[in-house]
Amino acid sequence: MSAIKFTSVSKVYPNGFRAIQGINLDIHDGEFMVFVGPSGCAKSTLLRMVAGLEDITDGHITIGERHVNDLLPKERGVAMVFQNYALYPHMTIYKNMAFSLLGKMNDQEIDKRVREAARKLEIENLLGKKPGQLSGGQCQRVAVGRAIVRKPEVFLFDEPLSNLDAKLRVSMRVRLTELHRQLRDEGVSATMIYVTHDQIEAMTMGDRICVLNNGQIMQVDTPGKIYHQPKNKFVAGFIGNPAMNLHLVPLTDHNTALALGGQTTLPLPPAMVSLLEGYREEQVWFGIRPEAISLAAAGDPGAQSVRIANVERMGNEDLLHFDIGSLRMILRVNATVDWAPQPGEQINVKFNLNAAYLFGKTDEENLALN
Repeated sequence: MSAIKFTSVSKVYPNGFRAIQGINLDIHDGEFMVFVGPSGCAKSTLLRMVAGLEDITDGHITIGERHVNDLLPKERGVAMVFQNYALYPHMTIYKNMAFSLLGKMNDQEIDKRVREAARKLEIENLLGKKPGQLSGGQCQRVAVGRAIVRKPEVFLFDEPLSNLDAKLRVSMRVRLTELHRQLRDEGVSATMIYVTHDQIEAMTMGDRICVLNNGQIMQVDTPGKIYHQPKNKFVAGFIGNPAMNLHLVPLTDHNTALALGGQTTLPLPPAMVSLLEGYREEQVWFGIRPEAISLAAAGDPGAQSVRIANVERMGNEDLLHFDIGSLRMILRVNATVDWAPQPGEQINVKFNLNAAYLFGKTDEENLALN
């Protein structure tokens, strides 16, 4: 069993800076957990505490049934894959992968493990080469293979794809998730913690995602729930590409409508009105994803005339930045050869308020989840 449990884990540096603030988290045996958040949110610090590379100030971490606070890194049953590969340049790929096993088992077992890992990662033809002869993606696969041969209880990945180009990142994240499923199907615990600041990596790779900010957990859930049921304004704004449209807007008509940009009033559907029963503040954070705003005909009920401020052409879709009064928003439309929207063009849009969100002005919590 390689479940991981954080109990009231904190990290305070000698200068008094509190990097991690009482983290409580259960990672299931065999789970692919992703830590995601902006730079400086302490996701890598949390990972290094599991590895034993960072001391714990308060609380404790268990792996399986063992408390690991006082164990050396080599005693914890973990293998870590770093951003910079950390391969020995003078050794062949075979020797790089075998190095951690030398003196711990016979040559036959080492050879079996190295070739088995190489087969899983499709790098068998690279075993006789040296790191300088490999591409970045190949080096990263070697680094993963070096972790696999140790047969650890837990795999730790610290932004391992950051140095790769966009195309390689896509192929490597697919390979890593396939590797996780393969190991799990073979009966290996294969608990994995993956650190990234890239929310697309988080959404496409994790069984669950732990969203962190300022050393605190904002939300832990499946990718679908993180996206569709964000717990608070931070999660709503961080997860999604392009980001959710989020604006602090006044409430009008006894909390039954929103005033957008000083010129437009949007009546709220009954479900949203019920969320605001007992709400005491005069403003609310209004959130709506780009795909919940659509083009409309001039006469459609609820249609708003707006001006396109900018266009991002993505190939299969266009992202239209538009102004509604003083507010800037984005909508997503399918790209066609019949219409190429231009900055300055007037269009009509309508909002699907049944797919929108309201967050408290002060606590920034999702009113639908309170």
